[in-house]
Order: sequence, then structure tokens, then C-alpha cells
Amino acid sequence: MEDDAPIVRFVNLLITQAIQDRASDIHIEPAERDVRVRYRIDGVLHEMQNAPKAIQGGVISRIKIMADIDIAERRKPQDGRLSVTHNGKKVDLRVATLPTVWGEKVVMRILDNSTATLELEDLGIREKNYAAYSVNFRKPYGMILVTGPTGSGKSTTLYATLNQISRPEINVITVEDPVEYRIPGINQVQVNPKAGLTFAAALRSILRADPDVVLLGEVRDGETAQIAIEAALTGHLVLSTLHTNDAPSALTRLIEMDIEPFLVGSAVDCVVAQRLARRLCSHCAVEYVVEDEAEIPANVGFVSGSPLPTVLRPAGCQRCSGTGYRGRVALHEVMSVNEEIERLAVARASAAEIARAAQDNGMETLLMDGWAKVLDGTTSIEEPASCREIGRCG
Repeated sequence: MEDDAPIVRFVNLLITQAIQDRASDIHIEPAERDVRVRYRIDGVLHEMQNAPKAIQGGVISRIKIMADIDIAERRKPQDGRLSVTHNGKKVDLRVATLPTVWGEKVVMRILDNSTATLELEDLGIREKNYAAYSVNFRKPYGMILVTGPTGSGKSTTLYATLNQISRPEINVITVEDPVEYRIPGINQVQVNPKAGLTFAAALRSILRADPDVVLLGEVRDGETAQIAIEAALTGHLVLSTLHTNDAPSALTRLIEMDIEPFLVGSAVDCVVAQRLARRLCSHCAVEYVVEDEAEIPANVGFVSGSPLPTVLRPAGCQRCSGTGYRGRVALHEVMSVNEEIERLAVARASAAEIARAAQDNGMETLLMDGWAKVLDGTTSIEEPASCREIGRCG
């Protein structure tokens, strides 16, 4: 026990420091001569002090014991979950191990339960996008998809949507892998492929449990997509996520999964694409007059020759650890499926054609929403996720 005490203290300090620093993930990475520790803060990895190689085995075993993972199995990836108490508040962590050439890498995702109680307004969704989105999630049936890459806040948006529509008179059932946040008043099902409880099998079962609203963690394959589409067409509100670059691509992606185009057009009511951009620190951001039109991304509605805008840029202070950013804000692209888009989906039109029709119907792209949040001082031109990167990927 005396030998273990320093290891226990080290692991406790590692987790406590990460929570204090508002990290979303802790990476423990074995190297040849030491163990690298990194925290992901506001979407960016920051290297912390490296640990000696001698404590590598002890640290990983300690985390595995806390997460109820088999400490004897080191050859294959494993998953677990642990809880700690920080400042009187319970904090859950999702743990994943991965064998590497220098030992097992451990990633701990810090699950902030306050995220599950957020309202849509807290996510930074602008009034125009909220109006378009709320019309669709208040319908009694249909399908709403939230798309974006891993870590773009899709689950948070879906939980915030559930918070808006959940009430005692309706039956809400979710199917997730894993169940990250426990929400009172909602029936949450954990997928267990080893026991035969896949997304498709769980979805079939819960449709017999008289649901009004179904939240499906992810549409991963054609079978799941088919059942979800049929559920949306038979009087259920279905919320789910999909991995696509932008909102129009979601329709073409479903058709690629061998779903009949007329079913896609009829079932899908709304697609929200999103990314996360770093939010400027409110204590140190400084005003900056754009000096050259070349700094302004193309296709954001800026008219060449107009007066150049004044925006904010990061400076760095003690509160934001010198980065100039503190927290993150979501950028949204909300596409409501109208008759024209439905007709294009049935005709197997390309994502580009659907995007043009959606923009003609008033949809603002991710890039436009990012630029609007630059102009209102929420983020900066320099933040690549808010402007230029989005311009390239959708």
C-alpha cells in the first residue's frame, strides 16, 4: 500500500488538474523513455509535465482498476467508466485503452453532466437558425439529423433538444453507445453488441415500447437507417446523428446507404450541421480593424468595396492561460427540407444541387454563421475552425 500511495496521488492529481483546467480529455501516452500526458482544452491538445517511465505500469493499472477494466488484458483495446468527486460534485469519466508499441495508451473523456442540462440558447445558436430548427423539433413526427465530425458537439445539441421537448406527457427513449449523460425522466438504453443488442435490434425493440420521441445515438448502417426512417414515417419523432461534412450531404449519404430516395425525402424534416470554434476570452480580447479584404473569407456575404469591419482578436491573459480563448461556441447550418429539396432527393441530385436549393431557401452555411460570430465578437478570424477550414470542408 505504501508503494501504491504515490501512484494513487499522481492519478488523482492528474484528474483533478484536468477538471480544474476545463479539459475535455486526458491522454496518457507511453513513449520510449517516459510517459507523455496531454490535456485537450477547448479542442486543442496541451502537453503537461511528462511522467517517469518507471511509473507507467502502476498508473495504467490504477486507472484500469478505477474504471473496472481487466488489468491482465494488455493486448486489445478496452473501455470502462469511472466517477470521481470534485469540489463536492460528481464527475464521470469514460476510459478507453489502446495497445501501442511502448505500452497501453489511455484516454479519459471527462463527461460534464451540466452539458446534459443545457438549453439550445446556451449553445450559441443564432435566432434565425433557432427559428428554423424549432419549427421542426416541435413536430410530432419526422426525422431530425445532426451532422458533423467526431467531437463537434452533436450529442450536446441533441440533449439540449430533448430538454426542450421532454415533458411528463410524452415517452422519450434513447439508444446510445455509450450512454454518456444520465438524464432524469428519460429511458436510456445502452447498446451491447456482445449480447446481440445492436442499434438496429434496440431500435426495433423500443418501437414496441410505445415511444413518442426516439433519440438514436448514431445512424451507422443501412439497417439502422431503414428502421429509423420507417419510425419517422409512422408517427415518431426521431433524433439522430450522422457523419457528414455539411447538411445537404446528409440526404445523399442516406441514399448511399440504400434507403429509397422517396423515403429519405418524406421522412427527413431537418438537418443541422455543426462545428465547434474557440470562444474569445472576454477579459483580454482586443479590437482590430480588418486591414485587407483578403482576410475576409469568401462567400460570407461581404460586398467588395464596403467599409472593412472592426472585429476582435485574441490577446492572452492569466484567465485564459495566455491562449486568448476560453470555452467554445457551436457554428450551425440548419437545412429545413421543403418540397424542392424533397424533389431533388427523390431525383438523386448531388449534395451541391441540394445546397444551392437550400441557400436559395434562406439557409446560411457554416461559413456564414462563423463569420456572423466573428462580427459579433464571439470568435476571431484567426480561429481556423470558425472560418477558413469550414470553407474548405463544406
